[in-house]
Amino acid sequence: MRITLGALLIGTLVLSSCGGWRESRVNPTNWFGQSRDARVEQTVDENLNPLIPQEDEQRANLLGRRDAPEDRSLPIARIVDLRIERTTVGAIVTAVGEAARNGAYEAHLVPAETQEPGRLEYTFRVTYPKSATYSGTAATRTIRAAVSLSNQDLAGVRVIRIVGAENARESRR
Repeated sequence: MRITLGALLIGTLVLSSCGGWRESRVNPTNWFGQSRDARVEQTVDENLNPLIPQEDEQRANLLGRRDAPEDRSLPIARIVDLRIERTTVGAIVTAVGEAARNGAYEAHLVPAETQEPGRLEYTFRVTYPKSATYSGTAATRTIRAAVSLSNQDLAGVRVIRIVGAENARESRR
């Protein structure tokens, strides 16, 4: 009885000391930490009047052909969460955003045009319906988008940043 109790006590102490691996920098699941809020610079188009309707994109040109549709997507209103999950071939970056109103669709993470070394930046973009929709609750406006990154894409990357209209979230290695 004493031997089994002693072995059980020693086994418990040994297992409880293994908790340091979870917070260790050697653990691959900790390579990117928790995401944090970051500032985003807002630009205002002074020439845009919201009361004047924009040109209809379905108009035909002089030859009767329709022009290629332009990208109507906008940055999502707010980034709520950012998660980076390691895979065997790289990582999956998942962003959760909250749209300004209901009905947003075609959510995708678009890489920024200019990338700084050691940093990956994406803009979370969604397309809103042409017709007016209700604002709704936060749960009905929540949208997720993800992008898969290979180990080659992640080589030398220290920061992954997702930008929305009002805020940005970033995760550091």
